[in-house]
Amino acid sequence: MVPLAVSDAHKRFDEVQALAGVSLELHQGEFLALLGPNGAGKTTLVRAVSGRVRLDSGHIELLGKSADRSNGREALGVVPQEVALYPLLTARENLAAFARFNGLSAAEARRPIAWALEWTGLAARANEPVKRFSGGMRRRLNIACGVLHAPKVVLLDEPTVGVDPQSRERIYEMLTELRSSGASLLLTTHQLEEAEGRCDRVVIIDHGRKVAEGTVAELVADSFGSERTAVFALDHLPKPPIPGLEPIGSAIVTGGVRDVEVDLPELLSRLRQAGCQVNGLEVKRPSLAGVFLRLTGKELRE
Repeated sequence: MVPLAVSDAHKRFDEVQALAGVSLELHQGEFLALLGPNGAGKTTLVRAVSGRVRLDSGHIELLGKSADRSNGREALGVVPQEVALYPLLTARENLAAFARFNGLSAAEARRPIAWALEWTGLAARANEPVKRFSGGMRRRLNIACGVLHAPKVVLLDEPTVGVDPQSRERIYEMLTELRSSGASLLLTTHQLEEAEGRCDRVVIIDHGRKVAEGTVAELVADSFGSERTAVFALDHLPKPPIPGLEPIGSAIVTGGVRDVEVDLPELLSRLRQAGCQVNGLEVKRPSLAGVFLRLTGKELRE
């Protein structure tokens, strides 16, 4: 049974086609990244899964059951990008409130609240108002409030935005523990390095359509094949510029390499002929960021 399946999702807002037939599956125990530029449709898709938007057509299933506005989402946990906490309440009081929102009685909530305070590292601060918490502490508590009812599918919208590296690492440790307990996670993020290093698979959508899906290695291979990028640190830039070498700084150029044994010596020879001294060399594999830009374009979107 697939924890989450979205089939042929369509949604239009007036003249804007937000979703134009997106389909995806979140597998058991998987950490799936949903990526796309601004306006691609990912927010609309997440809202549709969480029940905040009704699709014009298409189908959403959670744990094999149809999900609509009235039912089927008991197994779903949602962690919004905006910190949705009550600043005047304590950490314990916030957890108690969200436990009730998610259908737990006061008696049923006692054990999950105790677990959440330990899980987030906030047990010692349980009775302090949230307004005194740092950004990282609020983020951790925000996640805990969304998963107190032990959901099998968790939607995470930019869960590490605005936090320091230590807090980010702690959040991902928490998410790893969630997966170990059997949860399947769907992450939306603009932090491509995080998606590349943390997620099992990636789905990229643009203009309301899915444009790519797979592991990072599969996406790189599909977009770039065997292509690599050679980065040369020079004592000065060649003048005139050498065709096939692109300057990216005052003394750094890059060139495409498909066969390292053939292409690299040729590029080095051309640099020596131009009178340049090579002070450093690095051959890089294409990254998820490169795949993303190739598929969605480089123009700025607001």
